[in-house]
Amino acid sequence: MKDVFSTGEVAQICSVSQQTVIRCFDGGRLRGYRVPGSKFRRIPRDSLIEFMKDHQIPLDRLDTGKRRVLIVDDDAGIVDLLSEYLTGDGRFEVRSATTGYDAGMATVEFRPDIILLDYLLPDVNGNVVCQRIRQNTELAETKIIIVSGAVRQTEIDGLLAAGANEFIQKPFNLTNLVGRMSVLLGV
Repeated sequence: MKDVFSTGEVAQICSVSQQTVIRCFDGGRLRGYRVPGSKFRRIPRDSLIEFMKDHQIPLDRLDTGKRRVLIVDDDAGIVDLLSEYLTGDGRFEVRSATTGYDAGMATVEFRPDIILLDYLLPDVNGNVVCQRIRQNTELAETKIIIVSGAVRQTEIDGLLAAGANEFIQKPFNLTNLVGRMSVLLGV
């Protein structure tokens, strides 16, 4: 379990922007310390818990120690396969959505660390979802992996330009997918 957090990690845990965390830190409302010789701030776990309690922020995200994954795919078989595999891994808390609209709502509510996003959704394409996520500064740290089978290289380039971190072709190897997730998340 983590004992010290960066301002970016605190922002994700508390569902606020990193700038809000920095203002709270600099204003003395969130106790911590600066890393010697740098501008970086660090917040000890006890200080973060105290801050969260003082501001009625639920402690559930802090206590799980798991990385949040949002699976967005209209194929129930893919969703079930990924959900079961990732939950069984033990490092991930998993939620899913089947449309771009539901993905947007779930992203705001769940604040995933990473999104596994199908390119072809019933209501919008993955590039639109990527663009909307990237327009929200509070989701700047959210990683996006496009997982799709029906895509040309020009579409892949467009998805990466729209804000996706990586593209993985369907059918995919689960071990390789989780490996790429782990690299992106640093776990």
